Amino acid sequence: MSQVVKLLRDLIALPSVNNAFLPPGDPHAGEERVADYLKNRARKAGLEIETQATNSGRDNLIVRLKPLGQATHRIILAPHMDTVGGDLDKIFRPTKKGERLHGRGACDTKGSVAVMFHAMEHLAKRHRPANTEIVFIGFVDEECNQTGSRAFSKLKLKANLALVGEPTRCRVVTAHKGDLWLRLSTRGKAAHGARPELGRNAIHTMAKCINAIETEYAQNLGKRRHPVLGPPTINTGIVQGGSQPNIVPDVCEADLDRRTLPGESFATIRREIGEVLKKRGLKARLTNVKGYTCPAMETDLTLPMVQLLMRTVRQTKPLGVDYYCDAANIATTGVPAIVWGPGDIAQAHTADEWISIRQLERGMDVLTRFFLSLP
Repeated sequence: MSQVVKLLRDLIALPSVNNAFLPPGDPHAGEERVADYLKNRARKAGLEIETQATNSGRDNLIVRLKPLGQATHRIILAPHMDTVGGDLDKIFRPTKKGERLHGRGACDTKGSVAVMFHAMEHLAKRHRPANTEIVFIGFVDEECNQTGSRAFSKLKLKANLALVGEPTRCRVVTAHKGDLWLRLSTRGKAAHGARPELGRNAIHTMAKCINAIETEYAQNLGKRRHPVLGPPTINTGIVQGGSQPNIVPDVCEADLDRRTLPGESFATIRREIGEVLKKRGLKARLTNVKGYTCPAMETDLTLPMVQLLMRTVRQTKPLGVDYYCDAANIATTGVPAIVWGPGDIAQAHTADEWISIRQLERGMDVLTRFFLSLP
């Protein structure tokens, strides 16, 4: 068994479920166990260690590999240490089945943690870059509010490129969609269920609004196409209204998930939806539930470091993904960010999460060759 596979086994065995998904005090919650384990390895490899506090109450882990000479370039490696939950009696038992390693976080994203961290360890022992500093950031809270990457962005650390760890099958992803959680609210007039004509049913109004959004508005979105991201989308995920069957409901709310393209904003989306509803004589209030931005990201494919990584991967065309991740928060600081890591997103968050061992080995090969080509 290779060293990177052994490292991933160790990481899977250390529970790091995002605190938001477990009750307070649950022993499986938090990224601290993973961070402490990586700190011990970093000390043995002669790497510099820092931590950064975040609004989540947990700390990002920052590990630096200094170059032999003056640092004139910087590469950031940025996977996240938290995972989603699952069957807590089974998911933290790493199990090898043929060419697959099973366990929570195997691909999302402890596989990226293992590859990125072990590649740094390998480089520190054998071939430090002459003038490129490599910085590993183990983010907390990616799976919920991204407080880790939001806190890190405030440091405004300059870099030539950031590789954000997500399962991309070791392909370079230069764009991802943004995400808005929107709440649509309709108002009516309460009345006795035996005399519904005396009231105004907020749920019925909401049903008409949702129908307009899921048909006309969704069809309009389908006509817009980004070269690598495709069209923006909208989904109605939650509808809540009414108190009991014999009361005409006077309030109804629906939560919508709107996946955005580069350049789209809440203001423009609110106007678009408002126009669709107004045309049908419908009134509703639209608000941004999250209260913070999750913008789409797109990185210039022609940048030198992006081109260098693309050549290392032997990839000629840019790729995009539908999901939102920490890359956008790094990109807002002016650092070119790409999404890259071993594993397949189709396995993320599944009950029996796994990663291909060949993907781990490929990730090590790609990252090692990329490091050796740095100035």
